[in-house]
Amino acid sequence: MSAVYSSQDDKLPAIDQIKPSISWDSGTAYDFFMSLEVLHDPDHYGLRPSWAAGVRSRLAPDERRLLEELHGFLWVPLHWIHTLPAPKDAASALWALRQIPPAERPRILLNFYELCDEPGVGDTLVRVLERRSWNQEDLDILKKCHMEKHHEKLRDGLATYLDWLSRPDELGELYLSALQSYYQAFFAEEEKRIAPVLRNGLAHAQELAGRLSLADLLVELTQGVHFEEPFKESSLILVPGYWNTPFVIFPKISPDTLLVLFGVRPLDMSLVPGEQLPDTLLLVLKAMADPTRLTIMRYLSEESLTPSELARRLRLRPPTVTHHLGALRLAGLVHLSLDAAGEKRYAARLEAIQSTYTHLIEFLTKKESREN
Repeated sequence: MSAVYSSQDDKLPAIDQIKPSISWDSGTAYDFFMSLEVLHDPDHYGLRPSWAAGVRSRLAPDERRLLEELHGFLWVPLHWIHTLPAPKDAASALWALRQIPPAERPRILLNFYELCDEPGVGDTLVRVLERRSWNQEDLDILKKCHMEKHHEKLRDGLATYLDWLSRPDELGELYLSALQSYYQAFFAEEEKRIAPVLRNGLAHAQELAGRLSLADLLVELTQGVHFEEPFKESSLILVPGYWNTPFVIFPKISPDTLLVLFGVRPLDMSLVPGEQLPDTLLLVLKAMADPTRLTIMRYLSEESLTPSELARRLRLRPPTVTHHLGALRLAGLVHLSLDAAGEKRYAARLEAIQSTYTHLIEFLTKKESREN
């Protein structure tokens, strides 16, 4: 099951009554798995699809096929990474996986705290692993889960997912092999690039935590997400991430604990190593070049609005407006909040406009100095 919780399109918890305890965690293992998620869904994260496909092509065909078929089912195992000892880098995560018998490896990739509320889903997955077979009843239970989570596009892949779970030894061996190949082909070098950014991001977040309220801290760390309802969990674990920027991802990793993976990629850095044009700058310029999005930003500069309210003003279908709001959120141009009923409201993040202007001038100035 997917454990995705992004600031763009999922329901968010909030913090006006319960004040959970805060702890911190860090390690490149989080980005090791997160980067694979981004490479398999590049459009959602604003990454160039052709480049992502090029990285995936470095894997052997059977390894590449496995990761593609299981994308969305065996997602980022944040709950498991948190249990690893320091330094929680990619090498230590791979070492820990090698110590687990192949047939047991698929089990750790299932975060049972994040399964849907459909009864028996966790038991069904465990039963398939142990029985090494599946039936129509198992498939029907998982289909109900994906209908509940509105993951219609994944339902067609459920049979393939169950086929893999019914072969846990093969799945465990090939999954580890794919991860090791990915590490050698790409992430070993990428890890060196992002490790200092993660350290700096953690230090900056901890400095903010010393002088901001929890509500204001999370707005800063999530680049504009407002949490308005009380947390049900008593503990928050805050973790810096590079590849998930600007999204915040927060799976429940125990009944009372939420892990919050917040983005720390600087505005002047790109997901693509060696890329001269920063991702955020390009995403902002693309977002603002659309007349509908410019109009949306004008409305949101005056007041916060829901997607439905914007749709009525623009005389557009709600899905179209949601698409535009997703592009603006990806570019970091809007605040997102939920009211007590869970309704999403958006407002313009005007400070991001000013920041983009500053970075654009810096980028153009540096370019001119190199040419002269």
